[in-house]
Amino acid sequence: MPLRLAFDMDGVFAEMDGELVRIAEQLFVGKISRRAAEPPIPELDDELDAAASDATPPLTGLQLTSRQQKLLWRHVETVDNFWETLQEIEPGSIARLGALAMERRWEVIFLTRRPGSAGSTSQLQTQRWLEARGFPLPSVFVVRGSRGQIAASLGVDFVIDDRPENCLDVVVESRARAILVWRQDERLLPTATRRLGIGAVKSVGECLDILAQVSLPSEHKSTVIDRVLRLLGVKEAAPN
Repeated sequence: MPLRLAFDMDGVFAEMDGELVRIAEQLFVGKISRRAAEPPIPELDDELDAAASDATPPLTGLQLTSRQQKLLWRHVETVDNFWETLQEIEPGSIARLGALAMERRWEVIFLTRRPGSAGSTSQLQTQRWLEARGFPLPSVFVVRGSRGQIAASLGVDFVIDDRPENCLDVVVESRARAILVWRQDERLLPTATRRLGIGAVKSVGECLDILAQVSLPSEHKSTVIDRVLRLLGVKEAAPN
């Protein structure tokens, strides 16, 4: 059977943080500072029910107060087709995914929590952004609930995300597997990721390398999913 894959958008494909940092520095001149590298997230090691708030936008690389974050997002809502202005983090990765999906018959959806902005809906902006970079007819879901519940209801095999909290939701609340795109220092990677069956990669390119490799026919009886987990260094099944 073909793989069923769900990809997060911002932080995986689209460079949202860089653009938010640029806007925030213009809005709050002299009132903000850069955020230091964040330590590992202890909640992932200690509590399986730690999850990201659906109402909280992803943090940027700046030290922002809650009021500043609200003002930042209010400004984003006024920018015409804001989501189409973002850069691709790894140029060519979307086109490569599109080609692989066509060749290997993967079923791909894109998940995002993007709020609205001026212009078209965030869903339509995202679809046009993906098409412009080489993925034809993208299926985009603007979501509000847990990624795990979404993966369970759609029967997804793998969810690829850059936030440990979202990956945690996936392995706890569904039978899907999570792949964490972790571009930060490997020493900051939460230690519980492997124990919980979450595979970590340094880039989308590395993730696609693995998925492409296991999609090829194999003489072994192991399933495609088992082979992905071995390549990710995940030996034990994730809890369900």
